Amino acid sequence: MSPVLVASDLDRTLIYSAAALALTMPDARAPRLLCVEVHESRPLSYMTEVAAGLLTELGDAAVFVPTTTRTRKQYLRINLPGPAPKYAICANGGHILVDGVADEDWHARVQARLADECASLDEVRDHLAATADPLWVRKHRIAEDFFAYLVVERELLPEEWVKELAVWAEVRGWTVSLQGRKIYAVPKPLTKSAAMREVARRCGATLTLAAGDSLLDADLLLAADRGWRPGHGELAETEWTADTVIVLPERGVAAGERILREFLREVR
Repeated sequence: MSPVLVASDLDRTLIYSAAALALTMPDARAPRLLCVEVHESRPLSYMTEVAAGLLTELGDAAVFVPTTTRTRKQYLRINLPGPAPKYAICANGGHILVDGVADEDWHARVQARLADECASLDEVRDHLAATADPLWVRKHRIAEDFFAYLVVERELLPEEWVKELAVWAEVRGWTVSLQGRKIYAVPKPLTKSAAMREVARRCGATLTLAAGDSLLDADLLLAADRGWRPGHGELAETEWTADTVIVLPERGVAAGERILREFLREVR
């Protein structure tokens, strides 16, 4: 039998910062949490202990592929429970890691496509530098020479500026996504779905499952045979869905647990 491939976004889909946990129940009923990421000696990301057990089961039953917009360095500091994934997708599809090492052929193919199909990263970076107000921008970042993002103060961020940036980016072949305190500008040809299809081809998977919460996950959900999105995030805020995508009511870390249950049910 061919394996099932499970491609899941990580942040705010399977793992959660303290601010994103959404623990709305009484304290005494809150789930036990497992820290899965430490950064600069501080705990950063969590999942429930139940979710950790489910992910371990999933890793034994399917080809689990962490699929993230994080850079390789940011991804590699996550310590997920269960078997170490053979494949991981980083930089929104710009890198496929095989046993933790980037596939250089895939990287070169992606870079060539970006050069042919959209405006340069330099042009986008310069536009962000010229138009973003230091009053609400905390950091300017370039990720893996693929895309740019800003870390902002959300309460000070003008909504109109984000809309204007999206229009400016659209005609240049880029897309804009606002996730928490980060605004991403990402080339449209740089997709999680293309990388997922490549991994599915390599491992011979004929059934693909996916989950994600943000605009940058929409193409991944559409490309998979079945997809799930939680009750929070960019996709929930815009009420985005599709025929093959199941909308879950759970929000926060409880959604991560539910998504893993859904994955396991389909795999079995």
